[in-house]
Amino acid sequence: MFQTYSYPEYAYVPSAEQVEGRTMRHPVVIIGAGPVGLTAALDLAARGVPCVVIDDNNTVSVGSRAVCYAKRPLEIWDRLGLADRFIDKGISWKVGKVFFGDRQVYQFDLLPEGGHKCPAFINLQQYYLEEWMVEAIAAHPRIDLRWKHKLISLRQEGDHAILTVETPDGIFAMEADWVIACDGANSDTRRMVGAEFTGQFFQDRFLIADIVMKADFPTERWFWFDPPFHRNQSALLHKQADDVWRLDFQLGWDTDPTEEKRPEKVIPRVKAMLGDDVEFELEWASVYQFACRRIGQFRHGRVLFAGDSAHQVSPFGARGANTGVQDIDNLAWKLALVLKGQAPESLIDSYHDERAFAADDNLLNSTRSTDFITPKSAASRRFRDAVLDLAGVADFAKPLVNSGRLSAPTPYANSALNTADAGEWAGRMSPGTVCADAPVTVRGKPDWLIRHLGQGFTLLSFGDAETVTANGVTALPLMVGRDLDDAEGLVAARYDGKPGTCYLIRPDQHVAARWRSFDPAAIAGALARACGAEGAL
Repeated sequence: MFQTYSYPEYAYVPSAEQVEGRTMRHPVVIIGAGPVGLTAALDLAARGVPCVVIDDNNTVSVGSRAVCYAKRPLEIWDRLGLADRFIDKGISWKVGKVFFGDRQVYQFDLLPEGGHKCPAFINLQQYYLEEWMVEAIAAHPRIDLRWKHKLISLRQEGDHAILTVETPDGIFAMEADWVIACDGANSDTRRMVGAEFTGQFFQDRFLIADIVMKADFPTERWFWFDPPFHRNQSALLHKQADDVWRLDFQLGWDTDPTEEKRPEKVIPRVKAMLGDDVEFELEWASVYQFACRRIGQFRHGRVLFAGDSAHQVSPFGARGANTGVQDIDNLAWKLALVLKGQAPESLIDSYHDERAFAADDNLLNSTRSTDFITPKSAASRRFRDAVLDLAGVADFAKPLVNSGRLSAPTPYANSALNTADAGEWAGRMSPGTVCADAPVTVRGKPDWLIRHLGQGFTLLSFGDAETVTANGVTALPLMVGRDLDDAEGLVAARYDGKPGTCYLIRPDQHVAARWRSFDPAAIAGALARACGAEGAL
């Protein structure tokens, strides 16, 4: 097959434990060097926490794999200094079109308003993300990334875990205060702690075909139900970097996955979609089944699960890697506070509470999308086809079309870390919600609001404010009109920023609380609550 990308091969280096012949304790050991594990390392290191990452391979993921990255993960990576490179290389898009047969029946815009730094989505092959995150890690003194290190057993004590690791030089033991399992859907770590998935496993199979071609299609997501080139099934097309295009073809339940990904089977499907006169090269092909399920608890003692090791969703809606990165966004600041003695260990339990809630929301949306795309009975197919027919002529039916509700952050609306509102508020920025971006001016230069949130607790204030401290944790003021100027009035509009209004923003850029005036005592109480103070959880 044709290749647009050269896979790096990273050197195996013996661990200090092996060289010195002694067991060492680490604050955090991360299992798996995919996008979720690498994000965990960079986020923890940015918060001052040293960590070790182990992976049993020595290169990046083979094939494009996850390609669609949403606005929220891009904002998280922007906080870590990575997003600009991803966005520059990736294909930005926000418009999706849905076809029934050969007719367009629905179109949607994922970011209809302006005034945000990051696009609604980019398409970028997963191997680029991993390669560039590995480069960033290599320059970070707090991260030890170890290739060809395979976890073969794990045992937990009261305040740490003992990991047995296999390398080309033999087997050794290491210890960790905390372990973050980011080793994917087939997680060995999950098996070692006895964590089981519950949920639904679908029989449907889809073929992925990455092809290289020059084409003048717009950079949009196109999804077909029952297209003329693939009758009674579904298909998807969108563009990646390097003139690589992702094509997905529904295959049905009884197909042979090994047979279907052979070039002799893939190429005729592509030609049926594009026409015999279109020139292309096949770069990668894979067949996947999908599931909508999760483990019962994201925390098992000292082991914390994130990404596909904690939950699996069907690919419709791009909820896999995107939600895994948001898991880490939620976990890293909490783990940092606990390790520094600034929060009780019980704060870690709120990771499960908030991210399991988000996982259930994603599972619900993903299951509904899958059922719409792959109806399981004649009656459900008739309903779906009727919706698609109506969507072409009636506006009320358009929102019922479900080709994959695209990933969006789930608000932690009922989190115990929130402080409830007092008074009347307009807009979406209620406690538990991720912060909206807006253009600002800082020292006379154009900038973005969200870049100034997330390094710690922040007091976003539309009036006078001062530093507030609770239990050794500090919230620093960021005053509109002093520290930044509301360039287009969108900060005030999106935050209902009447004079005096003050928001407490968590380190993961979520709203913890808000008031109509600066109240140090109330803010200190909300800050303690957001850090898991006794009685809050």
